[in-house]
Amino acid sequence: MIESREITLHGHRVSYLTGGEGPVLVLMHGIASASDTWREVLPGLAQRFTVLAPDLLGHGQSAKPRGDYSLGAYASGIRDLMIVLGHERATFIGHSLGGGLAMQLAYQFPERVERLGLVSSGGLGREVHLLLRAAALPGAELVLPVLVQPGLLRAGAAIGTFLGRLGLQPGSDLGEFARGYGSLGDVEARQAFIQTLRAVIEPGGQRVSARDRLYLAAELPTLIIWGERDHIIPVQHGRRAHAEMPGSYYLEIPGAGHFSQLDRPREFVEAVVRFIDSTEPAQIRPERLRERLLEGADRHPAPRAAAGGGAAQA
Repeated sequence: MIESREITLHGHRVSYLTGGEGPVLVLMHGIASASDTWREVLPGLAQRFTVLAPDLLGHGQSAKPRGDYSLGAYASGIRDLMIVLGHERATFIGHSLGGGLAMQLAYQFPERVERLGLVSSGGLGREVHLLLRAAALPGAELVLPVLVQPGLLRAGAAIGTFLGRLGLQPGSDLGEFARGYGSLGDVEARQAFIQTLRAVIEPGGQRVSARDRLYLAAELPTLIIWGERDHIIPVQHGRRAHAEMPGSYYLEIPGAGHFSQLDRPREFVEAVVRFIDSTEPAQIRPERLRERLLEGADRHPAPRAAAGGGAAQA
């Protein structure tokens, strides 16, 4: 049975869904979304795992304070939530922004990550849909209150037609984007959305990339899931990440869009169960992490200072 609960963490309300028994599986949603983006897969996953799906700060039923909405701050918040709930380690699966957060967790707190799941993940390439890039433009915070007026949000057909013309997949993509923008009705939610978005996206595209650190995940079991018809973050990002992460598992779901967990929930649950059953939890030792970092330094040496530059001369 999936239950909705909340706790107070650092003085702020954190809402989350949880249920099931077994190995811990943490599910992290995307921007302007919430824990209910996992609604179609939570019951199936809870049959095998202890599932934990939080509303990130600034989203859903969690608090929306002024503060730090960077990936690093989110990762620390998820770590603290796990500690409070008594979970030492987990498999982390993130969708869209949540995928970037999952990679940040693996980078900041490798000792807590058993496996990694990336679902139409951010942080793996520059390209991202125009709607998100437009929200990063200067002054977008002044336009959002007009776009989310109740009268406009009730005009679902008109919004659907507009979003469809922008290339969004009919069905889950359109519905979830409408739900996401509909959640920005109060000023605190809009401020949190803008701060979160601008931490990872700029008008030209995604500003944060994990590709230079993917080599660190060589010994971390990783599952990559992408919808074949994802027009929010191109499927090529998933294919390329799979090629750059030897040993990763890759599933491209035909006909699915950005929200493959909603479009094809049965295939999604089966893939996650199969992935966890066929892999052993990672045990990242500090000395091995040091070796990996040194290998990365050798692969990408720092540029030498030009003669006559600002560096002191011997």
